Amino acid sequence: MQNLTDHTPKYGKIAPILLSYIVMGFVDIVGVSTGFAQKDFNLTPTMAQLIPSMVFVWFFVLSIPVSLLQNKIGKKNVLLIGMGATALGMFTPFVSYTFPVFLLSFVLLGIGNTFIQVSSNPLLREVVSEGKYPSLLSISQFVKAISSLLGPLIVAFMVSYTGGWKNVFLAYGLISVATAAWLSKTAIQEKYKADSTSFKECFALLGDPLIACMVFTIFLIVGIDVGMNTNIQGLLGSKFGLSLEDSSLGISLYFFSLMVSRFLGAMMLSKMSHLKFLKWSSLLTVLFFVGLLFSSSLTTTLISIVLIGLASANLFPLIFALTINKRPERSNEISGLMTMAIIGGAVIPLIMGVVQKNFSVIEGFIVLALSALLISFSYKVLANQSK
Repeated sequence: MQNLTDHTPKYGKIAPILLSYIVMGFVDIVGVSTGFAQKDFNLTPTMAQLIPSMVFVWFFVLSIPVSLLQNKIGKKNVLLIGMGATALGMFTPFVSYTFPVFLLSFVLLGIGNTFIQVSSNPLLREVVSEGKYPSLLSISQFVKAISSLLGPLIVAFMVSYTGGWKNVFLAYGLISVATAAWLSKTAIQEKYKADSTSFKECFALLGDPLIACMVFTIFLIVGIDVGMNTNIQGLLGSKFGLSLEDSSLGISLYFFSLMVSRFLGAMMLSKMSHLKFLKWSSLLTVLFFVGLLFSSSLTTTLISIVLIGLASANLFPLIFALTINKRPERSNEISGLMTMAIIGGAVIPLIMGVVQKNFSVIEGFIVLALSALLISFSYKVLANQSK
């Protein structure tokens, strides 16, 4: 039944949901934080990797329960819970700046981000048509990329003007609270509602070869993104002797390329075949990883990092949107499964760490190149389903 009290304009509904992607992007501060925390707490490389693991393990543990909760209380309420947990995590380091408390902060960040990831993408589907969804999802990832890009820059600003890099968390916490307050005042009628389902019924969706393949693809895509985010510092430092602060700017360069690509992708996806866009994006990602592996100078390495960002930026929204559009009535469960696959952000970097320990930093990036190669096959799976 139509909600007669819902007078919010369409774009008035989209705006606070898009802003939630700013909060979603706060999770990428884990890249810069890992380097600074390792220095502050005198951590070994293995202990430092606990920080991203504390974030991404929750995607695996909580995604399905959150998707089932979403069927009961709605996507908007789940999104509000996520932003609340994120704010709490951001304020935690100011209680006590010790390594255990710092880990707790990232546990809360991971839990909050899981709620946000599960709810925001399908909630966005509630306010746009099927044809516009992939394009708007790229815009949402563009917004997230802005947040990710600004993270290292805000850290550099905080170090220069406040003397403490962790003050970035205070700004993030306040933004989370403000965004949640706006969304709570926005009326959104949720059309795509599923009956209450069980864990068994949710996992049964993996019996669909298309959904299973796309969930695994998300696993690899996020693994590449986090692998780049958390290892660019190490690559530039070990290969070219850059300082921690200068290497952090390499992360900003990567996120800038993601931001530009998602903005351009949003416009291109409204005019060209989504499948063709996926095909060329995935193939070019493989090509540019090969370029990174064989680059010998700082300039060519930085160019390769930018090109990888440009090529891979739209893979996540494309895979997510194309899969949701196949089964919009099961968007909650599919979103839960795909968010669970974000555990790739913990697994792939750990594999990289093992390779780097036994060989060198650059060899660790072979793991990402192989992941990109596997992603390139997703086009054929989707193309066969569309025939």
